[in-house]
Amino acid sequence: MLKHKKIWAMSILASAVALSACQPQKAEPKPEEKPKTEAPDQSMKLIGDSEKLSLNMPDCDGNSCPEISVERLSSNQSFIDQYIDDEILKQLGLILSVAPAQDKAQTAASEASAASEAKSPLAQVETPKVKLEKQAAPYMQAFIKLDQELKDLNSAQKISLMVKPKILNAGEPLATVVLNSSSYLGGAHGSSSQQYYNFDLKAKKLVKLDDIIAAKQKAALQKKAHEAFKTWVMDSKLADSVDEYEQAWKFKLSDNYFLGKDGLILQYAEYEIGPYVVGLPRLTLPYDQLQGILKPQYLPAAAEAPASEAKAKS
Repeated sequence: MLKHKKIWAMSILASAVALSACQPQKAEPKPEEKPKTEAPDQSMKLIGDSEKLSLNMPDCDGNSCPEISVERLSSNQSFIDQYIDDEILKQLGLILSVAPAQDKAQTAASEASAASEAKSPLAQVETPKVKLEKQAAPYMQAFIKLDQELKDLNSAQKISLMVKPKILNAGEPLATVVLNSSSYLGGAHGSSSQQYYNFDLKAKKLVKLDDIIAAKQKAALQKKAHEAFKTWVMDSKLADSVDEYEQAWKFKLSDNYFLGKDGLILQYAEYEIGPYVVGLPRLTLPYDQLQGILKPQYLPAAAEAPASEAKAKS
């Protein structure tokens, strides 16, 4: 009898196990998938910074050691980097005089060095920075030579040179880079400049002042700029009258421009529309005065809209 009870108990236990095995299993919860975020398209933006060139300067101690700093633009827009590199070389050429023979000798030396490096198993691809450093070498030699000539004359003057690009506007309607330069090579005073370069990132090209002016409106722009010039002359108290001032410093329309926050900026060089004391003059033409003169895509939305529409929005 006891044996039958054990068999009966084991049968009930086996049945319970079997029933338990037949129950549907709850599925484990799947981890929530986070939505994939696509990286923003940066092709229509100018993103980068300046990088300093490595220049071979001799060791020097004392307060009259020459100072030189040349930087280039390193960005995500290679066509702009190359354009600015070329402009840096032009600017160095305006500041420092390089004899053709010296330039030729330096080029030959650079080519020989490049050929020697190419034979080496450790040769590397020439980067834009290294290329510009080689191209700038003749100007560095001219700078060092000038410093030595001044020291041979027992001059305590400290010469200096700086060239540096900077991104002013990264995108629409135009990407803008300014190339700043300053130098002191002896004499009464130094020199400086600001040159602006405006690019259409979609078309990958430089945009000149004439490109942003509406058809047959250059004379109208020149008139607006002349009025701004007259105001600048009188506000700066540069003469008793504009006519008197223009006997020495005639007005001209600068093609060195950029689209500022408040208007079209026309930048002038030293001695272009005034004496050295006025520095680097600039004229600002407000956008609300340029409707119909600049092409619509280069005007802010508020300035581009008709007056009644702009008023309604406000």
